[in-house]
Amino acid sequence: MSRMDAEFRNEPLTDFASDSAARAAQQRALDDFVPVDAALVIGGKRLSTRARIHSHNPCAPPRIVGRASKASKAQAERAIEVAHAAFPSWSRLPASRRADVLLRAAELMRKRRWELNAILTLEVGKTWTEADADTAEAIDFCEFYAREALRYAEDQPLTPWTGERNRLVYQALGVGIVISPWNFPCAILAGMAAAALVTGNTVVMKPASVAPAIAWRVFEILEEAGVPPGVLNFLPCSGGEVGDLLIDHPLTRFVSFTGSRDVGVRISGRAAKISRGQAWIKRVVAEMGGKDAIVVDEDADLESAATGIVQSAFGYQGQKCSACSRAILVEKVHDRVLQLVREKTAALRVGDARDPQTQVAAVVDERQMEKVLSYIRIGRREGKVIEGGRRLDREGWFVMPTVIAGVSPRARIAREEIFGPVLAVLRARDCDDALRIANDSEYGLTGAFYGRSRIDRAKEEFRAGNLYINRKCTGAMVGVHPFGGFGMSGTNSKAGGRDYLRLFLEAKVVSERL
Repeated sequence: MSRMDAEFRNEPLTDFASDSAARAAQQRALDDFVPVDAALVIGGKRLSTRARIHSHNPCAPPRIVGRASKASKAQAERAIEVAHAAFPSWSRLPASRRADVLLRAAELMRKRRWELNAILTLEVGKTWTEADADTAEAIDFCEFYAREALRYAEDQPLTPWTGERNRLVYQALGVGIVISPWNFPCAILAGMAAAALVTGNTVVMKPASVAPAIAWRVFEILEEAGVPPGVLNFLPCSGGEVGDLLIDHPLTRFVSFTGSRDVGVRISGRAAKISRGQAWIKRVVAEMGGKDAIVVDEDADLESAATGIVQSAFGYQGQKCSACSRAILVEKVHDRVLQLVREKTAALRVGDARDPQTQVAAVVDERQMEKVLSYIRIGRREGKVIEGGRRLDREGWFVMPTVIAGVSPRARIAREEIFGPVLAVLRARDCDDALRIANDSEYGLTGAFYGRSRIDRAKEEFRAGNLYINRKCTGAMVGVHPFGGFGMSGTNSKAGGRDYLRLFLEAKVVSERL
């Protein structure tokens, strides 16, 4: 039986604590790492530029992890033109041929898992378990979307009509701009690119500037797996310098973006404008973050709730769009849950991501650290810091996991996305009040509800694209938890779900009289 014939199964995560061979292999990959040099690739040609983009280890900032050639506006325009020229032949390939490319990419990722994990640890400060989950998710995206492409290529059900033969087919859109984030620079980049490619589109890949090394490895793997020259183009560049050109170009058919609310809104606005020579309405697929809440009702398992809050708030230093940044505790259990959250937060092991015992490492760069510290200063005025609240006195961009209690629902730290290890704790009178507070946000990405008797109410009323009951609000699995939110959290794209590939396709109906 071929791998494609097998039912999709999520890639198992590595248990480094019990698997000594995996632990040793991961340590060797970290010890043997050498900085990555990434080229600019247009039409299969590797180009070198004088201008460069550098990435650094957040836990040891002087250490360079990646160096990438930096594209100019002229090179960005050329990449779009080359992708446009490559579109007809790639889009006409059978879906099975393109799906095979993704399956080969997934297998290459498995073989290079320890190297990919090491780059994630060194370049963006992911702990061993967080890095491994990122790589596993990239594998899952390739495997899942390969199978989904075949489903979309099948005959689609239509109502029969006497005297006619009718068929609905899905076809590719054209050139897509894939703009990836730095917080999941392997999984999300691979997923967005894989979805666009397997549906027959061509891609200009713009990686996050702080994570060019892992993006280069993803590009290399897709190239080695069989993506032809010109179909996928690698374009490290400054979003501020080149981003508008990529979005505005008349040959750009769609933009796939994951990142901040402000950038996502700007992309959506620019994409809505028709450029000279443009022959379509551009499509934007955007995932833009959240201000996610965990509600704890009075009949919840308080120990489990506190654990879920801490894991959701401080996993990968809170640098997840799904991270819990608001804990909303009903009056009757507020004090006990707050005490448990404080104790569990204080017990977290903060240190270098290269240490397998580390649970919380450095935030991604100095700019991010200063942003987080500025919000902590705001939090000191809007509530009471009961844990953390400071930078760790050591090399690297370390901010201690911070819990701020007594926060009003109208406070800035209760409304604005911080994207760091900062948890605001809010008190609610009862479940009604807690759900009202949770929904009082322009975002609506993830949320969690801990309780027993009011679960049905939470399912109905809690406004979140991904709602979890009696479990943490992070850790969505491809195929299991299609991911995407409401409001300013984006276009509800549901990455890793059965609807996602439809966003990169358009439908055509052919009716033939018999």
